[in-house]
Amino acid sequence: MRFEKPVPLTTIASLIGAEIVGTSSGMVRGINEIHKVEEGDLVFVDHPKYYATCINSAATYIIINTPTEFPPGKSLLIVDEPFEAYQKIVQHFRPFEPVVKAISDSATVGATSVIMHGAVIGNHVTIGEHCVIHPNVVIMDHCVLGDHVIIQAGTVIGSDAFYYNKKTNREIYFKKMLSGGRVVIEDYVEIGANCTIDRGVSSDTILGAGTKLDNLVHIGHDTVTGKNCLFAAQVGVAGAVTMEDEVIMWGQVGVNKTITIGKGAEVFGQSGVVSSIEGGKRYWGTPAEDYTKKRKEVAWIKRIPELWEKVMGMSDR
Repeated sequence: MRFEKPVPLTTIASLIGAEIVGTSSGMVRGINEIHKVEEGDLVFVDHPKYYATCINSAATYIIINTPTEFPPGKSLLIVDEPFEAYQKIVQHFRPFEPVVKAISDSATVGATSVIMHGAVIGNHVTIGEHCVIHPNVVIMDHCVLGDHVIIQAGTVIGSDAFYYNKKTNREIYFKKMLSGGRVVIEDYVEIGANCTIDRGVSSDTILGAGTKLDNLVHIGHDTVTGKNCLFAAQVGVAGAVTMEDEVIMWGQVGVNKTITIGKGAEVFGQSGVVSSIEGGKRYWGTPAEDYTKKRKEVAWIKRIPELWEKVMGMSDR
């Protein structure tokens, strides 16, 4: 999540009640998760297992619950509860704003775009030119649409991420991690009816230019698709997935979190993609494997009864 303008580190420390270890003169550009951080960003960590990863990431400022060694040029912000500090920062810089009318006064809609009856356009949304937003579409706060985007009826863009902080020492184990990210939809994207595209937790969920989604497709938080991808009905993609250009997924494909789908990969219906796969190949099954190899396996499985009869017949001799 990028701040509107850089914020003094001392201001952040005061907001969350943190002790600064290291230089205190820095300017913070935003707050992000570990897999999305850039120089000038904040990141939080509250478990020793991930200390080294966070401290040695691109992040310049680390919210942490204990002093530890860190590289030159970085600073630690020491607090008792780093997760709660993250929540406070998101609440402060991207506070909840109720949507009180169909098209928010703070939204920007291109003069040549059409918003049909029953659609809701949230706060600080930007919609480009020549877009068509069909009835009962909901576009939540801070989302960005390019030009020539079509969204069919009933779709929700920018719903909160399905993302929870788990602590078993609380009465309620799973605590919602506030979503400060956006959905960014590039030019010439078409989205079918009753799709759900979650906003990023602290970064952006992105649909690349020319990508097409059928009905009932779900795209999880912080997932980034390349250009000219094609997803058939009931595809479900988990969070923080990277899909390169020209990926095709047929009906009811499920994709695991935090993996990469290579350019031009084609995944056949009802497959489960559980780990990263190379581009330029066809895949099928669960776990998804090379299509030709999987077809041969199925052919052999079908022959098991025949082979069994032969084996049993030979053993009777």
